[in-house]
Amino acid sequence: MSRNVKELSPEELCAWLAERGEAGYRARQIARWLYARGAESFAAMSDLPRPLREKLAASFSIPRPQVVRLARAEDRTRKLLLALEDGGRIESVLIPAELGERLTLCISSQVGCGMGCAFCATATLGLARNLRADEIVDQVLEARRELLADAAAGEPQSEITNLVFMGMGEPLHNYDAVVRAIGVLTAEWGLGISPRRITVSTAGLVPQMKRLLEDTRVHLAVSLSATTDAQRRRLMPVDRKYPLETLLAACRELPLPRRRRITFEYVMLAGENDSLEDARRLGKLLRGIPSKVNLIPFNPYPGSRFAPTPRAAIEAFRAALLRQGVHATIRESRGREIQAACGQLAAQVA
Repeated sequence: MSRNVKELSPEELCAWLAERGEAGYRARQIARWLYARGAESFAAMSDLPRPLREKLAASFSIPRPQVVRLARAEDRTRKLLLALEDGGRIESVLIPAELGERLTLCISSQVGCGMGCAFCATATLGLARNLRADEIVDQVLEARRELLADAAAGEPQSEITNLVFMGMGEPLHNYDAVVRAIGVLTAEWGLGISPRRITVSTAGLVPQMKRLLEDTRVHLAVSLSATTDAQRRRLMPVDRKYPLETLLAACRELPLPRRRRITFEYVMLAGENDSLEDARRLGKLLRGIPSKVNLIPFNPYPGSRFAPTPRAAIEAFRAALLRQGVHATIRESRGREIQAACGQLAAQVA
């Protein structure tokens, strides 16, 4: 079976070309065809000499994940269920803003997840495997193809403006592949997305958080969802390894660029972590950290044991944070009826 050409970096492709007497600059041409133009065959790479296209076709393939299902919600959120070469399944979600031209793609980094967060549907799957960098990038390419198909059918032209690693999996458990994928997503020869428009979310893997900010220029989001260790350990087993004191001390020491803040994600669970006392504790915990808090209404999924916090209580929680000088927003749920909202991804066909 021929090797997937998207598994090669431009440097590796350049070395392959040199071994065959081809010019090194062809590597960037090939990369632009693969990513910027979404070429599905080497024959389509019209500015490459025919002998080179034939060499490439003899050595490599350009596989695509299969779009098993495309679900559409009334709010225009779209969820793609993708089947990988080995049969693994992942989900990506296109999330339009209510106003303006912002269109966010939420992408996955693993097949399943091993973090065990009690409020997340993906956790019920367990971890099957990490995604390769090319499988991460393929989610963007497939979403872009869907948007082009919509435009061809007469819908207004849309382009992905933002990427969030908030889909299935813990991105920092798959660190090397995620960083390599970010390199492709942001490169001039790749998809050319500004790192300022990419956010990586983590349950709080402390060593990798610092590495991420040293190795990339993306935004960091940390899932917190509790204000005491006893509470967080019930909800997020990662707290046993990285308790709140360790996690927040690391956040204070992160090499944040000037005027950059950490986003703390807080899933609101009725009767569990949504009291005004929790809000007061949260404000104290975040003192000294350049941050903002994103309050996320819990999105139920089949078999979940939690209930969403009522809207009025979320508003009161936010107001308590604002009184303490903490910048806090409420993330409006999108695509809930198609199980596409935060915490609902479980790679199900039905």
